[in-house]
Amino acid sequence: MTIRKQLAWTSVLAVILAACSPASQYPVAEKSMTDLSAEFAAGKVTSEQLTNSYLARIKTEDKQVNSVLALNPKAIDAAKAADERRKAGKSLGPLDGMTILLKDNIDFAGMPTTAGSLALKENFPAKSSPMVKRLEDAGMVILGKVNLSEWANFRSNYSTSGWTGVAGLTRNPYDLARTPSGSSSGSGAAAALSLAGVTIGTETNGSVTSPANSNGVVGLKPTVGLVSRTGIVPISHNQDTAGPMTRTVTDAAALLTAMAGSDPADPATAEADAHKADYAKGLNRESLKGARLGVLRFMKGYTPKTTAVYDAALEALKAQGAVLVDINDFKFADLSKYGQTILNTDFKEDVKAYLVNAPAAVKTRTLADLIAFNKATPRELLVFGQDRWEAAEKTTGFDDPLYKEALEVSQRATGPEGIDKMLKDYDVVALIQPTGEPASLIDSATGLRASGGPSAAGAPAVAGYPHLTVPMGNVTGLPVGLSFIGPKWSEQTLLSLGYAFEQATHARIVPNGKAGKMEF
Repeated sequence: MTIRKQLAWTSVLAVILAACSPASQYPVAEKSMTDLSAEFAAGKVTSEQLTNSYLARIKTEDKQVNSVLALNPKAIDAAKAADERRKAGKSLGPLDGMTILLKDNIDFAGMPTTAGSLALKENFPAKSSPMVKRLEDAGMVILGKVNLSEWANFRSNYSTSGWTGVAGLTRNPYDLARTPSGSSSGSGAAAALSLAGVTIGTETNGSVTSPANSNGVVGLKPTVGLVSRTGIVPISHNQDTAGPMTRTVTDAAALLTAMAGSDPADPATAEADAHKADYAKGLNRESLKGARLGVLRFMKGYTPKTTAVYDAALEALKAQGAVLVDINDFKFADLSKYGQTILNTDFKEDVKAYLVNAPAAVKTRTLADLIAFNKATPRELLVFGQDRWEAAEKTTGFDDPLYKEALEVSQRATGPEGIDKMLKDYDVVALIQPTGEPASLIDSATGLRASGGPSAAGAPAVAGYPHLTVPMGNVTGLPVGLSFIGPKWSEQTLLSLGYAFEQATHARIVPNGKAGKMEF
């Protein structure tokens, strides 16, 4: 039996799945949580039936895509509990009984958190992360874990997105020859395929928004500090955050409402309770009327086909009353001098802080231990190496003057002197640009990591500011997204703008596995 099967298909779940005959399945494809809430209220489906239907769909629809890494053997029990609460008139709210899949770098008690690495196959956390606890307190049913780019794409500059030593390669559901991007590869693919009501990814720089773009779903990277990072395998405490990945903006807003909040163990979240809101309640389909949006014209290099889809999106925004303000000439400070200084330093220190709480069965406790483990484990280095780790191991800690300089200059250049300055100088409420190009072909020989072309992710990632991507159309059947970027704590504004765009265009396309396959 393969490692993936050992992790994914427990005997309990095998029995459950075998018992789910096609005739008994509730049709979950493309159902939003709004749809499901209405079905719950009308008595048309129970959470148990819904959960069984998603489990059965995973079995049939994920065979080639390989997005789901492991399933929760207690998912049906959680669904039954939600049904009992609903019968007793004690529902926990709109998310009670809804299903969710978690990226496998997020702690959930009872299941291993591997980050896709064989070094962490025995990493069974004693308790769930505070963020997951919030989801469980809202009544959500954790279906299981999804695959990712190993160590959230922070091991090699030549890695293949969506590949892990634990589970192998996740593919793009729109075209199996293409990358799902990463590092939240499984989160994006599973959301696109309706393998759960919603999914969660994590981002340090593009790891939510890029796979959302490539998999045709909504992705939100929140303000760093709105969502707790405790119990999540880290890269950088300066840039890491979890975020929703969903098929609709409304679902992303509802999920963020449950995820957000202060955590005493994560100092960055001190202001979260003061800024969080009921984001779904604040959505307004008229929010584009009179809204001034900064069009980042200086971000050049998109292909003609993506540019054509973008031009159509801009016309749709104008038709809804948005005032588009071209920003033709803006130059971020040259940050190349600092390279990977921030992330390399943060990772070495932050991963050690995470591993100190790992169970005794986990033998790797430092970055040096992890490097040695991979050298002794041929599968880990089968597809790509660990050059980033080797560079990170050479860093000397948070007191290094170059690190301090890199952090101060980079955050100032992308935040106050970057995003904030553009918003103020052009009197706009948000900045927009294409999120990226369509998904590229998988090429493990050269270590393809994502879709090609310009990316919207960099500045908001370094600044720690929110970034929302919403499907804006397709290029020969492959999805591309539109990015909305704003200042710190502007999630409500971005979600509302994205919602108005979504409702005006309905640009999301459903994957059929045939995109990009052209006859000549």
